[in-house]
Amino acid sequence: MSASDASVAPAPAPGGIGFFEKWLSVWVALSIIAGLVLGNALPGLFQALAALEIAKVNLVVAILIWAMVYPMMVAVDFKSLTHIGDRPKGLVLTIIVNWLVKPFTMAGLAVLFFEVIFADWISPADAQQYIAGLILLGAAPCTAMVFVWSQLTRGDATYTLVQVSVNDIIMIFAFAPIVAFLLGVTDIVVPWETLILSVVLYILIPLAAGALTRQWLARSGGDTDAAVARFTGAVKPVSVIGLLATVVLLFGFQGQVIIDEPVLIALIAVPLLIQSYGIFAIAYGAAWLWRVPFNVAAPCALIGTSNFFELAVAVAISLFGLTSGAALATVVGVLVEVPVMLSLVAFANRTRRHFT
Repeated sequence: MSASDASVAPAPAPGGIGFFEKWLSVWVALSIIAGLVLGNALPGLFQALAALEIAKVNLVVAILIWAMVYPMMVAVDFKSLTHIGDRPKGLVLTIIVNWLVKPFTMAGLAVLFFEVIFADWISPADAQQYIAGLILLGAAPCTAMVFVWSQLTRGDATYTLVQVSVNDIIMIFAFAPIVAFLLGVTDIVVPWETLILSVVLYILIPLAAGALTRQWLARSGGDTDAAVARFTGAVKPVSVIGLLATVVLLFGFQGQVIIDEPVLIALIAVPLLIQSYGIFAIAYGAAWLWRVPFNVAAPCALIGTSNFFELAVAVAISLFGLTSGAALATVVGVLVEVPVMLSLVAFANRTRRHFT
């Protein structure tokens, strides 16, 4: 353990996963069913919603994505960057896993499964779409649920804030080039202007709005963290509605495809599951070998494993459309993530004694 690691007292963040987060996969599954039913019952409505576009941005989906992303951006505290040197090992591991490992392993698994293993079951055109969606998930490190996973392992709260803040800054500059590179390697043509517009709309603007809101809450006096917690708690229902409504829309558009090929969801989930458990093993194992304290090692590995699925969904829709296989693949990521992450939280807590 380095001197800098030893000099900072652990700051466990007691708390637990909320009712919505705990059963997120159930709500998503119910929204999928609702989307399939409504898509087949009211096709004209979904066609009208799909037509509400400006510069390849669907206005309905844009509003829903902002409703999802904005509350989590209010929780980001850039003042926490003053602690960037307090837990250097965990931060180094997280940056390496999130930006130098995870996007490329996800792309490799996507190509392996959809161009080789599943090649006899899926057409090449559809395979390219699913690959694109998985790449978008792999290149979007988690922002919102990070705090939940950290709390469940009693992680260092300050480190978690630093990690989220650093990740968001890196994401502004690195997300578009990494996605463009990986999609280009897989022979998927991506218009740069659309990709950059997506970064501005779904990362930069919500991040700026969150920072301004946080400043406004700080000026109101009192405990800023408590004020932020109250504010995000008040707007959380809007975020929940945004997520579930987006899932309903996506599966409303994809209804006929899913009904014709129900096994498709399982096929998309396979590389996602391998990626999630594999990335966790890499990050958690590296943290153990480097003697990183548990209250940093566990959040570090969990943060690297989870995805910013709201961003992935939004960009998939902007690049490929509401009815695309890429959009479908990103939504499957939402369905898979919570049960996987809860299983990893349980594993981390059971192995706590092996860390310093």
